[in-house]
Amino acid sequence: MMHKHGLEAVNRTLQDLRGNKDLMGGLIVVLTGDFRQTLPVIPRGTMADEIKACLKSSYLWKQVKVMKLTTNMRIQNNCQNSQRFSDYLLKIGDGQEATTENGKIRLSNEFCKICPTLENLTNQVYPDITLNIQNIQWLQERAILAPLNEKVKEINFTVQEKVPTAARTYYSIDKCLNDEETTSYPVEFLNSLNPSCIPLHRLVLKVGCPIMLLRNLDPPKLCNGSRLIVKALHAHIIEATILTGPFEGEHVLYIIPRIPLIPTDLPFSFQRLQFPLRLAFAITINKAQGQSLRVSGLDLTDECFSHGQLLNFGFATVLAGGFRPIQAKDCSLEMLINEERAKKDIEAKFHAGSNF
Repeated sequence: MMHKHGLEAVNRTLQDLRGNKDLMGGLIVVLTGDFRQTLPVIPRGTMADEIKACLKSSYLWKQVKVMKLTTNMRIQNNCQNSQRFSDYLLKIGDGQEATTENGKIRLSNEFCKICPTLENLTNQVYPDITLNIQNIQWLQERAILAPLNEKVKEINFTVQEKVPTAARTYYSIDKCLNDEETTSYPVEFLNSLNPSCIPLHRLVLKVGCPIMLLRNLDPPKLCNGSRLIVKALHAHIIEATILTGPFEGEHVLYIIPRIPLIPTDLPFSFQRLQFPLRLAFAITINKAQGQSLRVSGLDLTDECFSHGQLLNFGFATVLAGGFRPIQAKDCSLEMLINEERAKKDIEAKFHAGSNF
């Protein structure tokens, strides 16, 4: 979800450009969203910080006219089970699903399958990967989701090891932007850093593997969050085609170069020269917003930590008939997320279940 400052900046810009002090410069602007899903991400912030960053906390909200959609287009031509799955997700999103005494949600066996190990989870989502890696449609419709980047990195490495093509390793060039900090932060230390917004220092890729773009290179085709397929690995460029989205299926090779990337969530400034890519066999739950999957796995060995992350997993699956294997701590059916706690904090400010 966009930070409220982004929309407020658009409002001021349109007012200046049009010479009109009315809201949005007198233009009608249509927004879509769902407050059940993840709120704006605030690095090292609290739940109160996330609520404060929402559009409902902006001075613009009182001038927004709310219109609710009533027809679920995804389940119009699907089985009755899809309607039950949709209702189940809404109950969780509205905080109506029953919780344990610890405030945790117990997942229904009707909509998921519990996997005891990570190996079992990857085999369920990516069966016979050596035979199917060249099948674009097969790759389009599946992914494993996890709350944390470290777990995503582990899953990606595990799955890519099964791909039979040759691997190529790309190392980044890291440096401090402030020369006075060079002795305090040596290159070896910079290489060990793994901020969420930039690629790894050691990037290992194979032809045929799905990747995700981390920066806008050529909007609207190559945007942050776009999933692609590696077609060729060269020394200084990578060739890829778009895997999902409105431009999927185009038989066009896109050249991805190394670019300088500067993380903003560290107490010092450093630059990493690397391809703006990460493997996409597994992605974080936050990155899954807007994705449509028929086979989606969820690794819950680490607890979800933000409001709406469980809902993102459910909404990413197109049909209730879709396959949703889940790995949970101690093989328990108990959802490792205190969704109810987050709901109470948010509802103290506004109704978490409302959308616009």
